[in-house]
Amino acid sequence: MELIHEHTEMDQNRKIRVGITHGDINGIGYEVILKTLSEPRMVELCTPIVYGSSKALSYHRKALELPNVNFNMVPRAEEALENANNLVEVLDGEVKIELGNATEIAGKAALASLKRAADDLRNGIIDVLVTAPINKNTIQSDEFHFPGHTEYLESRIGEGNKSLMILCNDNLRVALVTTHLPIAEIPQAITKEAIVEKLGIFNESLARDFGIIKPRIAVLALNPHAGENGMLGKEENEIITPAIEEAYANRILCFGPYAADGFFGSGQYRHFDGVLAMYHDQGLAPFKTIAMESGINFTAGLPYVRTSPDHGTGYDIAGKNMADEQSFRQAIYKAIDIFRCRENYYEMRSNPLRKQYFDKSGDKEVLDLTKEDNDTPEILND
Repeated sequence: MELIHEHTEMDQNRKIRVGITHGDINGIGYEVILKTLSEPRMVELCTPIVYGSSKALSYHRKALELPNVNFNMVPRAEEALENANNLVEVLDGEVKIELGNATEIAGKAALASLKRAADDLRNGIIDVLVTAPINKNTIQSDEFHFPGHTEYLESRIGEGNKSLMILCNDNLRVALVTTHLPIAEIPQAITKEAIVEKLGIFNESLARDFGIIKPRIAVLALNPHAGENGMLGKEENEIITPAIEEAYANRILCFGPYAADGFFGSGQYRHFDGVLAMYHDQGLAPFKTIAMESGINFTAGLPYVRTSPDHGTGYDIAGKNMADEQSFRQAIYKAIDIFRCRENYYEMRSNPLRKQYFDKSGDKEVLDLTKEDNDTPEILND
């Protein structure tokens, strides 16, 4: 499954430009951004470009009593400087911040940042996007009517490609067949076609974005004890197993369905390069238990790289200087790693070796360099 996107090589003489959205201004977004960008080595690794508000940034820094972090203020991301933290102003005038509260103003501010960054990502002005957490309710509007970042970005910059949510750290990658759905709607969304599609995207992403050759994917069951051969549900026999068989026939190394209750606790996940879960909490609950601080969210399947920390707005600790920035830092690192991995993937595939044809008509096999790839080799009889 190839991405519908024309790949263009990045100027190798410049650092990767990392676009960062500020998320919900009443949450911990600015706290984890400031703590992450306070490290001098970050600007040595990449060019950070925050789409936000200088007033909101200053408010959070003072409220949290954090050390000063210098920013280069620019009207457009094209003017961002290397070896510096940059901020693109996306909000006009004063910004009302109510730490720990869900407000309409915060929702509008989050959307303004996301829209500007997504457009710059699509236009090649930034190379990757790292998003701070949003409130999925307050951001809703005529322009944003999606369950979350993943679905919004698929619609806005997906270019016809289907997205896949992958939670990952260095040792574990969990993808989801369904994402932000009520539990009552999940069984209807679990179809053979959906599973086969997600397996295809997952398999391609593991190769292209993570550099894993012939990845092995475990598929989790939907029902307790994998349905107990139909006693506890028919989805395993009628939907999931046929989907695995079809994907395997298409040369995807997928196995299962595995009962979800003991799969992670027993360490079975360590035998696979990726795990496909049927629904949100089935995959995220064990993932966050195992990798809460080091885990990140990656939107696979799209022509562009987007990552985020695996935590939410953190209203309960907003403004208290208690937020851990490790996941946000890892989101930046992983975005850079995936971008570079894709560059290598496309470079290796850009000039494949031509097919070789042999003339076996005589006593010896002779390499025939006169034939083109679209020629049909003749079979010469003695």
